[in-house]
Parts: sequence; C-alpha cells; structure tokens
Amino acid sequence: MSFDLWWLAYAALGVAVGFFAGLLGVGGGGIMVPVLTTMFVAQGFPRDTVVHLALGTSMAAIVMTSIASLRAHHRHGAVRWDIVRQITPGILIGTFGATFVASRVASEPLAIFFACFMAYVSLQMLANVKPKPTRELPGPAGMGAVGVGIGGVSALVAIGGGSLSVPFMTWCNVKVQHAIGTSAAIGLPIALAGTLGYLVNGWGAAGMPALSFGFVYLPALVLVGITSFYTAPLGASVAHRLPVATLKRIFAAVLMLLCARMLYTIFA
Repeated sequence: MSFDLWWLAYAALGVAVGFFAGLLGVGGGGIMVPVLTTMFVAQGFPRDTVVHLALGTSMAAIVMTSIASLRAHHRHGAVRWDIVRQITPGILIGTFGATFVASRVASEPLAIFFACFMAYVSLQMLANVKPKPTRELPGPAGMGAVGVGIGGVSALVAIGGGSLSVPFMTWCNVKVQHAIGTSAAIGLPIALAGTLGYLVNGWGAAGMPALSFGFVYLPALVLVGITSFYTAPLGASVAHRLPVATLKRIFAAVLMLLCARMLYTIFA
C-alpha cells in the first residue's frame, strides 16, 4: 500500500471511530489501538514500539472528541462538576504516571493487557451489565484514589475512562445521565495527561517514523481526528432510530475480533 493510501486508511478509520463514538457513547480507543497497531506493523514501523505509538496517537485523538462530547453534555446540564473537581487530581496523576509504566513494557505484554481489558468491556456490553446503586460517593481522598486507578488503566489502554467511571458513579447512586455526562468531562483530563505522557516518554525513541512526536504519529492523529469529528454527530442521530442494544452486541463482537487481529499481528 502506498504512502497516500495509508493516509486514506487513517481517514476511513476516523469515520468508523466517530460513528461508533456517537452511536454508542464509547471512546474510540477500542477501535483505534488494534487497527493502528496493525497498520503500523504493515508499514514497517519498529515492532517494539508499535503498540506504544498506537496508544499515544489514540490518546491524542481522544482530546478532540472529548472536548466536543463535554460541551454537548454540559449544554444539557448533565455534568456533575463537583465530581469532576474531586476526581481530576487523581486522574492526572494516575494517567500521566501510567504512561511511564507503559513506555517501559514491551509491545507483547502491553497488547495482551489491552486485549484482556477490551474483552472485559465487550463482555460487559454483551451482558448489558448495570451495577446496582448501593452507596454514596466517597470523600475527597477516596475520589482521588479512584481517579488514580481510572486514570492509570485508561492510559494503558487509551480510553477516555467511561467504561470504568460510569459503572463507578452509578454504583454510587449518581443518575445514569449525570454519570455519562460527567464521564465525558473526565475524559478530557485523561486524554490531555495521557497525550503529554506519551509525548514525553516517546521523545527521542530510536527508529520512530517521520512525522511522529514522541509516541504520537501526526498523520494518523490529524486524519482520524478530522473525519471522526464529522461522523460522530451522524452516529448520535442514528442512535435514536436503531436498536442500540443490538448494535452494542455487534460492536462488542467487532472489538474482540480487532483485538484478536492485533495479537496475531504482534505475535505472528
């Protein structure tokens, strides 16, 4: 595949990422990381850093989508800013710190961790698991600790944290609409801290492709970001006309297939 066709492939990936993000309210990392990893390997990028490059690029792309999502939920009054203020310090520490861990782990175990976590997310979607509200939100120290955990895992799998923060908040008796809106707001500090961490840790890494900054590959970032920005509203409008529960099951199956393909690419 030629250089120009790879750029077209990044744009096509952005179309899918934006559509599913708008349709199902999920972050794009689950799609971007396995697909970008496969693309990077096919282009001959260093195999020991392809997963890191996919994670960093996905994190940077999530910055743009999280801003749009945050604004939309804020307009509907669905963001609990008191929760955002309490959890953000822990989010920033956990996310930024976990990028240092990820940068020192080889591509193979990092890919296995990603695939296992995405399998958990997929099974959660297939079963449509909804935690029962049984308690109140913890105090500032507890919220900070939860933020560190959510941020740490999010950095290792390049997600906006929704698959962790929404179940946590609903478990703590936060209304589902507010949990989703607040999770969208939490996604921005996760994406910013994760992007900064992957930039810092990848700076000066040997054998990185041209147009990469740290573990962020600029052509993929720009093209995925632009196309996903325009297809996310389309997905959101379709969500009101199609059976979302069925679509979630299809999406979960697609996630597991993409992860299997990524593992095959890394280990084959």
